[in-house]
Amino acid sequence: MATLEDLRTRMRSELGDRLTPFRDTIRGTGDVAEYELSANNVTGLEVVQVVGTTQTVLNTGTDYVLDPLNGILTLTQPLPLDALLLVSGQSYSLFADDELDMYLGDAFAQHNRGRTIATRYRDTDGFIRYNEEPVDFSTLPPEEDVLVVYLAVVEALWALSTDASTDINVQTADGTSVDRRQRFDQIQSQINALTERYKFLCSQMNVGLYAIEVTNLRRVSRTTGRLVPIFREREYDDYSLPQRVLPPIGPGHQNDDESGVPSQTWGGWW
Repeated sequence: MATLEDLRTRMRSELGDRLTPFRDTIRGTGDVAEYELSANNVTGLEVVQVVGTTQTVLNTGTDYVLDPLNGILTLTQPLPLDALLLVSGQSYSLFADDELDMYLGDAFAQHNRGRTIATRYRDTDGFIRYNEEPVDFSTLPPEEDVLVVYLAVVEALWALSTDASTDINVQTADGTSVDRRQRFDQIQSQINALTERYKFLCSQMNVGLYAIEVTNLRRVSRTTGRLVPIFREREYDDYSLPQRVLPPIGPGHQNDDESGVPSQTWGGWW
C-alpha cells in the first residue's frame, strides 16, 4: 500500500528531481524583513537568528513566513542591525511538493476514473450485501503504483514543455548558434516514450485509460420510441435494489430540431 509521499518520491526519481542542500547567511540592516534565498522549491527549512552571542531558533508562522515556491523568506520583525540570520534547508530544482501532489491527483483521477472496489459481507439479518467504495491511494493495487507515477510524470513534463516552448534559438553576429529548441524536442520525446510505456503496461494489465471496456447495446422501443432502460449487472446473491445505468445519448445536440414546430405526442406504430 503506497502513500502519497511514496508516489511523490518515486515521481521525483523518474524526473531526476532530487534534494539539494543549501545554506544562506544574511546580515541584518535593521529595516529589511524580506529576503530572497539562494534556492527555490524549498523544504525542510531551519532558521536561526544570531544577535551577539545569543542564538534563537525561529518558528514558521510566528517568526517568519516562507514562500517555498519562489524561495522568499519574510520575517515578522525586521532583522536587527548587524544580526545574522542563518538559513539552511533543502531544495528541488524542478517542482515543489504541492505541484507534484497536484499532478499525482490528476493522474490518479484519470487512471481510476469511475473505478470502485466491491466488498462482500453479511448484514445483521443474514443477507449477503455488497459495499462499493471508490479506489483511493490506500486501496490501489501495488502493481499499479508505477502506472500512476508514469501518468503524473507525463503531466509534469507537459508543464515543462510549455515553458520550453517559449525559448527561441540564438544566433550571434560572430557565428555562435544556440539551439534552445532542442530542450523542447527532448521533453516531447520523453513524453512520447513514457506515454507508450504507460499504454503498454495498461494494456497488459487491462487497467487505466487503456483498459478494454465491455458495453451493452441499447434498444429503442418500437412502441414508445424511447430507449429501454438498462441496469447494472449484479452477482447472483446480491439482493440490493437494481441500479440504473445512464450512458451518454448520441453525439451531442448538433442534430436537434430547432424549428420550433411541435411534434405529435403519439406518432403511431412502426
